Amino acid sequence: MSETNPGARVAALVGPYSSGKTTLFEDILFAASAIPRRGSVKDGTSLGDAAPEARARNMTTEMNIASFDYLGDPWTVIDCPGSVELTYDAQCAMMVSDVTVVVCDPKPERAVTLSPILRFLDDRDIPHVIYINKMDHEDASVRATFEAIQGVSIRPLLLREIPIRDDEGHVSGMVDLVSERAWRWEPHKRSEMITLPTELEEAEGEARSMMLESLADFDDDLMMELLEDVVPSTSEVYENVVRDLSKDLIVPVFFGSAENENGINRLMKALRHDAPGPVATRDRLGLPNSGKVAQVFRTAHAGKAGKLSFVRVWNGEVGDGDVLNGDRVANVRRHLGPKSDLAGKASTGAIVSLGRMADVKTGDLLMEGGKETADWPSPPAPMYALALHTEHHTDEVRLSAALARLTEANPSIVAEHAQETGELTLAGQGAIQLQLGLSALEADSGLVLTQTTPSVPYRETITAGTTQKARHKKQSGGHGEFADVEIEIKPLPRGAGFVFGDRIVGGAVPKQYIPAVEKGVRAFLAKGPNGHPIVDIAVTLTDGGHHNVDSSDMAFQKAAVKAMTEALPRCKPIKLEPVQKVRLSAPSEFTPKVQRIVTGRRGQLMGFDAKPGWSGWDEIQALIPQVEMMDIVTELRSVSLGVGTHVSAFDHLQKV
Repeated sequence: MSETNPGARVAALVGPYSSGKTTLFEDILFAASAIPRRGSVKDGTSLGDAAPEARARNMTTEMNIASFDYLGDPWTVIDCPGSVELTYDAQCAMMVSDVTVVVCDPKPERAVTLSPILRFLDDRDIPHVIYINKMDHEDASVRATFEAIQGVSIRPLLLREIPIRDDEGHVSGMVDLVSERAWRWEPHKRSEMITLPTELEEAEGEARSMMLESLADFDDDLMMELLEDVVPSTSEVYENVVRDLSKDLIVPVFFGSAENENGINRLMKALRHDAPGPVATRDRLGLPNSGKVAQVFRTAHAGKAGKLSFVRVWNGEVGDGDVLNGDRVANVRRHLGPKSDLAGKASTGAIVSLGRMADVKTGDLLMEGGKETADWPSPPAPMYALALHTEHHTDEVRLSAALARLTEANPSIVAEHAQETGELTLAGQGAIQLQLGLSALEADSGLVLTQTTPSVPYRETITAGTTQKARHKKQSGGHGEFADVEIEIKPLPRGAGFVFGDRIVGGAVPKQYIPAVEKGVRAFLAKGPNGHPIVDIAVTLTDGGHHNVDSSDMAFQKAAVKAMTEALPRCKPIKLEPVQKVRLSAPSEFTPKVQRIVTGRRGQLMGFDAKPGWSGWDEIQALIPQVEMMDIVTELRSVSLGVGTHVSAFDHLQKV
């Protein structure tokens, strides 16, 4: 274990879908001898993505967690989902990592897909490096990709390596700019150290000078050495890299080919020497440094095993029998992909799962003798929804319990009964996330659920006024029913709601029956002629009659309903639809396409401006009918390389 980094360290692998994170994850485990052979994502033999849904979709659907030793140091690597719909899982993993490895492919035009990840890391000062994968591809360019990523990174990138190319122009090795050593790659073999090629000496010198100048921006002594043409020692350069990385001042950039196991050992050794440890990370996060301290970053429900709370231990030693936040710790387990072993206890830095922690949730800080809050990212607002229906009404109890477990494990999924339509809706970041959630939900509850597009809460209103008399009279042998009303109906401005009043004089309708008239009117307005609530209407009781024996609250309610039923057709009713105020965010190059999406969905563009704090991004404001918002996120992502987002809220009602 490194003396400067006591405790287990954690690296999170993040990046866009198909960037090769899980293959890199497999390479790291194999290079560390944590697994006896290297599996294949394509063949479905990898340690990661072992879940049936992940295999079926050929994508990472949940965190893959593996703890192992590398050159005597304890490590945990977390392979995170790359789908934009599962971003919150990756954010939770980044929150507990000492260093994050951002994996991308060598296509400069796709650098923009890293923007949300890099923004999250920089907003929270999380140390991170970039690994440009798939450098074995034809026309792969480190320099072009480096420059493109710099365009979307707030922090300056630090190129740590330059490529060696063979006679055909393919990348066949690399030169480390700190140690100035060169290696030749061999597919699925350890790299061979070679002499720095003569033809690369000039390029290596220029690249190293650029690297040193970037480091000198944060070190006055190094700046003076460069100005005086003093060559800094290798150890001094390493010290600068370690210090600046831990403060998230620089972003070192590496490259390789995970498919061919190239560049893996160089990446891991760089992380081993440069990445901060758990104590530094705990202090960066401002967490307590005394007693037993752990933090939940993932919650899972594992069938018969019950609830598992995955935690990072920040201080002390957590073991079976400890009481944290009022819950007794049980079954401390260490994980290697889908496999786990009882560990009994875990020390500072370790990542383990705890069983039976019934009352804790993702983001909770676990301590002895009480609870403390800690900064934790909020789940993103839902952008896509489904309405769920059970086959039998009696199934709703089982469904409710399963939904509670689903949303506990997936905080970015929201289940609720829509107040306006009465439907049970499941909302999240997109169709893939919700389909994954539904698969888990059906497996958990044993129910077969029907899914539909959520209903739109339409409304009705009137455009003309009228007056109407109505009498309710009924004889039933004993006391009868009698009520006579006259009402005046007028339309109100949009958004005014419902107003009831009376102009009764002389006791034509006794005061005790006036509330019953209002109750009858409200009952009618709850469901208009077309089945939707009626809004923006004023009803005034102007006259009526009563019977000393037969009048009652119920009679006046029925008379009011009759009057409204007969009057409404003359009030020229119309149908209203809800309109959302929407903010759509996307890289500036896609703004025209986003605007066309808005206008193509009956939207009204309100303008656009640069997105605050996001270089090269625009924020488009618009008013869009709610019915047109149902799947807009799918189209938005399709025109923006998957990174476009939106937030919306009800604004007003308008005539359909």
